[in-house]
Amino acid sequence: MESRHSGDVSGLAVKCVVPLVKKVSEARVVEMTNKLCEKLLHGKDQHRDIASIALKTIASEVTVISLAQSILVTLSPQLIKGITSPGMSTEIKCECLDILCDVLHKFGNLMANDHELLLNALLSQLNSNQATVRKRTVSCIASLASSLSDDLLGKTTIEVVRKLRTKGAKPEMIRTNIQMIGALSRAVGYRFGPYLGDTVPVLINYCTSASENDEELREYGLQALESFLLRCPRDIYSYCDEILHLALEYLSYDPNFTDNMEEDTDDESHEEDEDDDSANEYTDDEDVSWKVRRAAAKCLAALIVSRPEVLAKLYVEFWLVPKLIDRFKEREENVKMDVFNTFIELLRQTGNVTKGQIDMNESSPRCLLNQEVPKIVKSINRQLREKSIKTKVGAFSVLRELVVVLPDCLAEHIGSLIPGIEKALNDKSSTSNLKIEALTFTRLVLASHSPPVFHPYIKALSSPVLSAVGERYYKVTAEALRVCGELVRVVRPNIQGYGFDFKPYVRPLYNAIMSRLTNQDQDQEVKECAISCMGLVISTFGDNLKTELPVCLPVLVDRMGNEITRLTAVKAFAVIATSPLRIDLPCVLENVIAELTAFLRKANRALRQATLGTLNSLIVAYGDQIGSSAYEVIIVELSTLISDSDLHMAALALELCCTLMTDRKSSPNVGLAVRNKVLPQALTLIKSPLLQGQALLALRNFFAALVYSANTSFDTLLDSLLSSAKPAPQSGGVAKQALYSIAQCVAVLCLAAGDKKCSSTVDMLTEMLKDDSSTNSAKQHLALLCLGEIGRRKDLSLHANIETIIIESFQSPFEEIKSAASYALGNIAVSNLSKYLPFILDQIDNQQKKQYLLLHSLKEVIVRQSVDKAEFQDSSVEKILKLLFTHCESDEEGVRNVVAECLGKIALVEPAKLVPALKVRTTSPAAFTRATVVIAVKYSIVERPEKIDEIIYPEISSFLMLIKDHDRHVRRAAVLALSTFAHNKPNLIKGLLPELLPLLYDQTVVKQELIRTVDLGPFKHVVDDGLELRKAAFECVDTLLDSCLDQLNPSSFIVPYLKSGLDDHYDVKMPCHLILSKLADKCPSAVLAVLDSLVDPLQKTINFKPKLDAVKQEVDRNEDMIRSALRAIVSLNRISGGDCSLKFKNLISEISKSPIPPGQVLFHPKRMMNR
Repeated sequence: MESRHSGDVSGLAVKCVVPLVKKVSEARVVEMTNKLCEKLLHGKDQHRDIASIALKTIASEVTVISLAQSILVTLSPQLIKGITSPGMSTEIKCECLDILCDVLHKFGNLMANDHELLLNALLSQLNSNQATVRKRTVSCIASLASSLSDDLLGKTTIEVVRKLRTKGAKPEMIRTNIQMIGALSRAVGYRFGPYLGDTVPVLINYCTSASENDEELREYGLQALESFLLRCPRDIYSYCDEILHLALEYLSYDPNFTDNMEEDTDDESHEEDEDDDSANEYTDDEDVSWKVRRAAAKCLAALIVSRPEVLAKLYVEFWLVPKLIDRFKEREENVKMDVFNTFIELLRQTGNVTKGQIDMNESSPRCLLNQEVPKIVKSINRQLREKSIKTKVGAFSVLRELVVVLPDCLAEHIGSLIPGIEKALNDKSSTSNLKIEALTFTRLVLASHSPPVFHPYIKALSSPVLSAVGERYYKVTAEALRVCGELVRVVRPNIQGYGFDFKPYVRPLYNAIMSRLTNQDQDQEVKECAISCMGLVISTFGDNLKTELPVCLPVLVDRMGNEITRLTAVKAFAVIATSPLRIDLPCVLENVIAELTAFLRKANRALRQATLGTLNSLIVAYGDQIGSSAYEVIIVELSTLISDSDLHMAALALELCCTLMTDRKSSPNVGLAVRNKVLPQALTLIKSPLLQGQALLALRNFFAALVYSANTSFDTLLDSLLSSAKPAPQSGGVAKQALYSIAQCVAVLCLAAGDKKCSSTVDMLTEMLKDDSSTNSAKQHLALLCLGEIGRRKDLSLHANIETIIIESFQSPFEEIKSAASYALGNIAVSNLSKYLPFILDQIDNQQKKQYLLLHSLKEVIVRQSVDKAEFQDSSVEKILKLLFTHCESDEEGVRNVVAECLGKIALVEPAKLVPALKVRTTSPAAFTRATVVIAVKYSIVERPEKIDEIIYPEISSFLMLIKDHDRHVRRAAVLALSTFAHNKPNLIKGLLPELLPLLYDQTVVKQELIRTVDLGPFKHVVDDGLELRKAAFECVDTLLDSCLDQLNPSSFIVPYLKSGLDDHYDVKMPCHLILSKLADKCPSAVLAVLDSLVDPLQKTINFKPKLDAVKQEVDRNEDMIRSALRAIVSLNRISGGDCSLKFKNLISEISKSPIPPGQVLFHPKRMMNR
């Protein structure tokens, strides 16, 4: 680097600095730094650049803290000297500022002692007459700001605002200081919030009062306001309306252009050239007003993204949609793209906020957007006639997002959009990107609208799409094939095909797809799309392709033999098999069955799943053409798939077994194969404690099918099932869930075998109950469950005194037998209410000791009636209600919960009687009664529409406002009810949320009055009675984020409530981590704004180590909590802009560098971050 060497040699010397810094001693590196500083400040001009690059290299390569501190001791004063010394040239100042910016960005927190000195030196440079110096100073102060204390940050802001308020300041100085404000807010995020009161009014004033030619000042002001919206969403709230007015005003700011020739007109047939000429008529290279319009568009986008709760206001009060549509005519292309992006953000936010909601009124965002669709389409059509490719791509992006948010909104406008699609696909100047956008939109619009809408335009649409199938670029081809798949559905929506002649389009579609299907030398995505599409074509048009089927079906079979395409080919044959045309497959059926049977042995789970479904469909459709020997081979393969290690696979395998048995009643070999191979596996599966849902249903159907097929005797099957309940000597007994599964299968078996077998089985089971319960508890337990399951499906009143026999089991010393007896009694009553319900009610009145069990029996009856929509007799309802309300105040929580569930389920059947009765009791002096009626309301709110919805709607506040009750049990009940409403019927509570949310947030706070210390003699135990309430409150917020996002202000919740939850008890931290992940996805700007403050509790969680003497349960819980925190951190790391937080970057760095211990390969932080 010496001055005598040439530039090339000096450049090579700089490259040597990288390894030198890592190899030589600390003193040598410091010495190198000093010499380079000397060269930078006092060396010749030609060597200044080399010295600057070398210093930046050293700063970037130093990783050891001690070395960094040693370098900074000498480097910092030298750089300050270079910046502030009066005799220094502008070039030296700029170089010093560049180096200092890099140093501060990396080591700002190590220079705390020099912060004030650095700040004073940099602030003085904001007054420099050189624009380059001011610009670099702004970057430097922004890098320093992230590590400044609050006091120094305040001092910086006050100084910059003071300069802004100084009257008579030069325009260039004002612009610099406004840039400085924006850079500060971007650097420090939410920490800038307290200073918005001083800065926002000043910026708005400058924007509105700036001279006509000062576009840069307005641009910088709007950019700063955009930064405030994204980085300080909580504190900016009160200024949102003013900023919105300002942004809307400047969105159309164009002082040099009068918009006479762009007025709306209905005549859309004029020549394209005229459109283009009028759009490009005005040009002025010196006109930079477009920068103001672009900044305004971005400012609006920031407001839309960061404030989902003001969405309705944007539609209703500010008429944002028509104002944005009006700006689609923007003459500057870059600004037009930003206007499109802003409109897309508005559409996305509308979709997010209104997802899953039923529009209750015409002022909802979705309805208001729907009203503007004609204007949107008209304006977009104009854009599609422009010459600019970029404009057309943006226009199709808007249309695509519109169809996603409002799936059926373009039915009346398809005809006007077809020319734009045609032109985009046919025009020689069209790029691949434009074609992909046009095809994606076409696919979405075809999939989301009714087929008859497109029938007048099929000819115009199909031609360019089929041409696109032949494109060279694979992404265009793949998208065109997907569109062909949708076209097939549209062209022939039903087999009759009434009203539209589809035949002219069959062969063109077939030929285009076949050319791609037979071509081996193409991308995998194209191959898969061609296979799927051909499956649809054969399934839909097979009756018109009889001569082509012998050609294309063997090609599909061939694709099944290829490992890359076999999964797609299997799914294609499933589509063909389910076709109502019953496509003739004799030429390939045998090969297909053989291939599919072999696939059942493969390790690929998705392939096995698809294979089971396809085999099922093929056997249903073509069973008479498949040989018995093929069935036997399939059954052998199926037996290996029936286990609780994959219940979904087991369910599919059992369903296929049922199909095989029902299809081959006459074949004894099939029945024998099932009995020998599948039945043992089924009897093992039934003992699994994991068995539930679809797998259990499939198992029940399997046993019924076995009886129906007459291949296995009823008695043998019944004996096998009852024997499977006997615990093996080496095991600890059969799981409770397994007994319920066995009982259900026994009941299904009895019903399938007929009344005679069923009756004899019930007699046998009642005899079991009469045995000595102390010796045969397992037998009795199973007998009771079986009687309950049979009784629920069949009236057992012909069996005399069966209810008395069951109720005698209430005396058993075993709790599980008492519970089973209660379950059996309730289920038997379901099939004959008139006989057994009075018996249960009478027993509840007279048997005080058995009340809890009898209430459970009553609950079984009521729950079943509410599901079956059956009504009780009026006299029964009155008696039941009187009984239940008497037990509302029970001291036992179990009794109260049963009572609440019973009341809630009766409310579904008799809402007119129940809702007023429940409302009256919300003012009861007994806290337990108030809590019980609120929980009852929770049980009455189910996902499906019910009569109770309109009856309870006016009364909801009476129940949910108990969230401010003085008793914690009542408050928790109200929180749980609110959570259920938010999940199942969010529209019923939206109007109450502004009042409820502050009360809900208050329940997330640790209340000292609910924490008590229990003296246990040698030690004291702290009990937190508010823990369950806090956990329920956070879980409720999690639900509200899914269903009522437009009513929440995330910024006011994250700090302080979520922040405190992240530092709370284990049970509270877990839902908080989930909420944080969800917020990072749905409201990233609100999370980014306070990211620094969330790092400490997350870091504390992942670094927590349990005590050395901790039990395994505590260790496991801690590992679960660390994994949960890491999932939240991964979500935060995905947010673009997360690198703005130095603390978060350090946390990610710390996690990445931590070593992976041998026993924690899967769950270690580093591995999870990599995943």
